[in-house]
Parts: sequence; C-alpha cells; structure tokens
Amino acid sequence: MKIADVVAERATCPRKKVGAVIARNRHIIATGYNGAPKGLPHCDEDGCQMVNGHCVRTTHAEQNAVIQCALHGVSSDGATLYTTAGPCLTCAKIIVNAGIKRVVFKEKYGEPEALELFGKAGVEVVEGIK
Repeated sequence: MKIADVVAERATCPRKKVGAVIARNRHIIATGYNGAPKGLPHCDEDGCQMVNGHCVRTTHAEQNAVIQCALHGVSSDGATLYTTAGPCLTCAKIIVNAGIKRVVFKEKYGEPEALELFGKAGVEVVEGIK
C-alpha cells in the first residue's frame, strides 16, 4: 500500500490523487495513477472537467494500471490490485474482467455497488489497509 501511496503522488487531478499497484506472486506487474489520457491536457494544466460533481478529464488509477498490463502484454489474471481509494463501479467491472482476484484498498471512496459486484464475482476485498 505504501507503493500505491507513492504512485498516487504522480496523479494530476488536484481533487483526488489516487494510486494503484497490481501484483502477482508478490511481484509488481503494473502501476497507475489518475490523470488525463495520453497526450491530452491534465487537470493541473487546464483545470478539472466537472460533470455531475465529478471530474471526467482523468482516467482512473485502476484503469491505468490494467491498461499498463495490456500495453506490455502482462497478464493480470489472478493478481491483487492495491489502491489508495475504493474503486468506482466502472473500475470494478474492469477489475473483474481483467481476472484480478483480490482488491485491497485504504480508503472507502467508491460506490457501494462496486463492492456488491466484487462479492458476486468472487473477488476478495480487503478494506482499510494503511
């Protein structure tokens, strides 16, 4: 979780800095933080793009970590994802489809439906890890 905290420092949205680490067999296979899609302006450059009280300019940390696995041809099947904030429902769907079997997060932040989805999909959830 300490590594996820360090990764979160790279996040470019001042509203919420989130970091994620995917590990398998005790080895880090990918990291991600929330920020704008590649080549586009970040929140800390152009401001947040707000829709219904949420910044939609950024790609979430969990999404970026899964994308890094895909870009580098590394399977996340059976892995654990560590994140500084509980995943939203969209991230939860991506995590399930990526084959991640365990999610560990520090701060409850995401939507309750995400935790419900994890339960139905058999993804182990560990909350409140510092």
